[in-house]
Amino acid sequence: SPDHKITIYEKSAEIGGLLSSYHREGYAIEKFYHHFFSGDTHFLHLLEELGLKEKILWLNGSTGTYQNGRIYPLTTPLEILRYPHLTIADKFRLALFTKKITSYDPEQLDTISAEKFLTGQLGERIYRSFFRPLLNSKFGQNADTISAAWVVSRVAIRSDRGTGGERLGYLERGFSSFIDRLSEKIRQYGGEIRTNTPVLQLSREEQGWLVNGEPYDGVIATIAPALLRACGPDIPDIPYQGAACLTMGLSRPVTRGIYWINLYDDAPYGAVIGHTCFAPRAWYGEDIVYLASYYNTAPAPDLQELMIRDFCRKFSIQRDEITWAALTTDPCAGPLYQAGYKERLRTVTVPGLILAGMFSEENYPERSIEGSVRAGLRAADEITRRQERTGVME
Repeated sequence: SPDHKITIYEKSAEIGGLLSSYHREGYAIEKFYHHFFSGDTHFLHLLEELGLKEKILWLNGSTGTYQNGRIYPLTTPLEILRYPHLTIADKFRLALFTKKITSYDPEQLDTISAEKFLTGQLGERIYRSFFRPLLNSKFGQNADTISAAWVVSRVAIRSDRGTGGERLGYLERGFSSFIDRLSEKIRQYGGEIRTNTPVLQLSREEQGWLVNGEPYDGVIATIAPALLRACGPDIPDIPYQGAACLTMGLSRPVTRGIYWINLYDDAPYGAVIGHTCFAPRAWYGEDIVYLASYYNTAPAPDLQELMIRDFCRKFSIQRDEITWAALTTDPCAGPLYQAGYKERLRTVTVPGLILAGMFSEENYPERSIEGSVRAGLRAADEITRRQERTGVME
């Protein structure tokens, strides 16, 4: 709004965070895989506001799993029926569970682990063969501690499916146009964007806040609680996990036309995302694949080499078929939605500081672009209401 002077502090060379892109010759590709959902109404409205409605594409996202050295497609009903690691009775139970998923209240399941809940509902075999690879791909070594609320929300949000796979949203030629248009709008309204400028100090003063020594009426924070604490505010912690994502250009397709493959076999990554089995290959002139991994401690210093070596072996790739590769890591890629997460979330409040990061209530029990937009709208509303009440941001 022209009524407010906004300064954005961004530690990286460009804004966008986990939505930023590599800028290759002829195309841009996100550093971390992304898509959105048909129910993301606030994000879709924002795209329309930014004049990007015509760039919205609805594409099919197929799925599969890699087990015992073999890829199993799991998109169509027939493929699921052919899946050898579940019995017909197992598949029937799984179908009934998926059908009634929206009847579960995530808050009632918050303190129960996904392993306990799913094993109780579906049995050990379905949990180990079907759901454990999904949890491993998203949470790595923390898979057994994740809340059942996250699983129920995850399955429910991904229920827009047809016989060709899940219906997922993407922007024509990627999200870089969204970041560019958003930056343009911020500057158009008088906002300042300071890239390569991390926040190193944040403190409450009598008349407002100091950010890196500069005075502001108020602060909207989107970084993880641990990073906020390091800047000054006394804020309770919510555990986060790091993400490592290797993006590769390939001279040929390797995932048998499947967009998302969860790995059951041991590997230094939990999922293989065949981006050009989703977005048109013609945009890039080559195939694009992501290898995704999550971690708690620092990733291995040679993680890129470990990933490439394992991927080449499992997917029968020669090194010279990889045209380029780049690894991006982020130590605070997202909250760990462990059992009891909701109660911990309630403790994360600082008077006068608006918290709108991935640990915000809008991103419970699953983080998303939609949750981030909703958190931003709530933050703007809080600023407006405080100014109406006090004349200044508290």
